[in-house]
Amino acid sequence: MTDHTPGPTSRRVPSLRLPSWLPVDGYVLALLGTVGLAALLPASGTTADVVGGTATGAVALLFFLYGARLSTREALDGLRHWRLHLTVLAATFVLFPLLGLAARGLVPGVLTPQLYGGFLFLCLVPSTIQSSIAFTSIARGNVPAAICAGSFSSLAGIALTPLLAAALLGGGMGGLSADGLLRIVLQLLVPFLAGQVLRRWVGGFLVRNKKVLGLVDRGSILLVVYTAFSQGMVAGIWHLVTPARLGLLLVAEAVLLAVMLTVTWYGSGRLGFGRADRIAIQFAGSKKSLAAGLPMASVLFGAQASLAVLPLMLFHQMQLMVCAVIARRRSADPDESGTGSPDTDTPGTDTDADTHTDTDAPDAAVPAAAASADGPAVTNAHAAGAPAR
Repeated sequence: MTDHTPGPTSRRVPSLRLPSWLPVDGYVLALLGTVGLAALLPASGTTADVVGGTATGAVALLFFLYGARLSTREALDGLRHWRLHLTVLAATFVLFPLLGLAARGLVPGVLTPQLYGGFLFLCLVPSTIQSSIAFTSIARGNVPAAICAGSFSSLAGIALTPLLAAALLGGGMGGLSADGLLRIVLQLLVPFLAGQVLRRWVGGFLVRNKKVLGLVDRGSILLVVYTAFSQGMVAGIWHLVTPARLGLLLVAEAVLLAVMLTVTWYGSGRLGFGRADRIAIQFAGSKKSLAAGLPMASVLFGAQASLAVLPLMLFHQMQLMVCAVIARRRSADPDESGTGSPDTDTPGTDTDADTHTDTDAPDAAVPAAAASADGPAVTNAHAAGAPAR
């Protein structure tokens, strides 16, 4: 429960949720529709220049909002729980990339070199915050730990994802040239830092208009997707992807997700974490952020971004569907003594913000709540400090 009562503007903003019996989230359908629009009516010529410039501004806006929402104090308050956070960071930026490198053996029999580049990029992006919170709450895990772990991952991903992409992808999908590094600094890092600096002044505005700004987030990402896939259509790269290859890509991603879910659950148990902390580690350590990954790919890969983001888009939907089932099953587990180990209950967080997710939402609504914008979330002291249910 949060202590913030949405104003009239918040209530009038429509939701993108579909009926709970549909297995695909409404925002994922919007992404697929955007891909279809780019396939039928790709932006080219002067229109492409205008759309590309607008998408560049949208990426900068996204990362400004991410910086303004992300509570540095909240992340610093969680430093004393370093074992849990290091475990999540290791899963996100060490184990995932190692599995991505191991998948190089699937080329060319299972994955084309281009699809493998996107598969490897998927393994390099940071974890989510919003969906980690939602699933951890439904499973009665350590919600404050999920918030802090996701915050650490988002902060680290601003620097680590481009550096890992430069080191592991090389020149195969555009690489990281001096020009690419400058674009990262100007389009991602500078807006993010500006948001952090201005957070104390704009935090209240973000809370009062969180649903409207959520639509801005999602609309900006749709624009980035349209731009990337339009460039791919104009460049003629989609003949490299066949339905059979897409099916094999889905199988490879299913194996990747299964391995990460298994390792984070049983590995955290071997490390001595309690049930609530293991839930937070599993959900924060096994997922990837669509909201952070798509803009990064557009900056890093340019015209080849459409192939780079396709595996991430498919993995995003897969992780929501699978984790929703796991969260519901975890919620039926018998209670243990306490909701978390004594040394990992995260202290209260910033009081000037609110969560994007409703942690009391019905199970069936979780994928819709988690999918809409999985970037850095604004958190509330009461929501983050309450014990997981």
